[in-house]
Amino acid sequence: MGPVRAMPPDVPVTVPRLPPRPADAHKGMFGRLLVVAGSRGMSGAAALSATAGLRGGAGLVQVAVPGDILPIVAGGNPCYMTAPFAHDDRGRLARAAIDEIISLASTWADVVALGPGLGQSEAMPELVSAMLGRVENPLVIDADGLNALARIPAEAWQKHRAPVVLTPHPGEFARLSGRPSDEVRQRREELAIAYAAQQSVVLVLKGHATIVTDGRRVYRNATGNPGMATGGTGDVLTGLTGALIGQGLAPFEAAVLGVWAHGRAGDLAAAQVGQTALIATDLLAHLPAALREAGG
Repeated sequence: MGPVRAMPPDVPVTVPRLPPRPADAHKGMFGRLLVVAGSRGMSGAAALSATAGLRGGAGLVQVAVPGDILPIVAGGNPCYMTAPFAHDDRGRLARAAIDEIISLASTWADVVALGPGLGQSEAMPELVSAMLGRVENPLVIDADGLNALARIPAEAWQKHRAPVVLTPHPGEFARLSGRPSDEVRQRREELAIAYAAQQSVVLVLKGHATIVTDGRRVYRNATGNPGMATGGTGDVLTGLTGALIGQGLAPFEAAVLGVWAHGRAGDLAAAQVGQTALIATDLLAHLPAALREAGG
């Protein structure tokens, strides 16, 4: 990563609202979300992300998974579709699956959420690189998608074909940016802005007061609580953000609303079950109320 650029002037950012749905609405109006996720032992990540896409308002959700785990993921929710692909001997997507996934993303999807629970196989950097270089629909990349991206030289994907939203936690961002973890913690907003500008992405740097930036605008989130520091909550944000893009929000606006609603669902859940007992499925249960506050 090159020199850190000067901080831009503050531009007020408001949380977008979802428009009312027309009376003659049909599912084709609200986006087709493809979730590429899951591996043996991580099927829950795929189910969480895809269910969040449904709760986030996507018209159709399809989950691309290693064939090894398709029955588990398909049983997670009857409202999304599933598609099995070639897998390696550890139940992770194999190289042989890449072209078929690219075809599905290009011909069926309006937006792709990529990464939750995929594992860190040798095929992952190739899959992520192919998605960035060949898919023209917006991409939301999280979790193992980010781990794979960190293994690809930054200059190799700066000219990605589609809008990209990255949703790292601080450790993942340290790997992406090549900065020490301590520096990321101390200069998180400055580094996030610089990285988003350099790579022409929307960056969601998760944590207390999550930062959303496209390198020009900065949103500092005020919702959420420490009870959300539990496995699977990031997978929910990934699917939710993808669904919002699929409904026509621009990637930055979708990321802002997604972060706000995700945190608000966490606050509503904590009010009911407490922070200690909160789990990721509680966010799914409270997303409807959070989105209603945003007009949805």
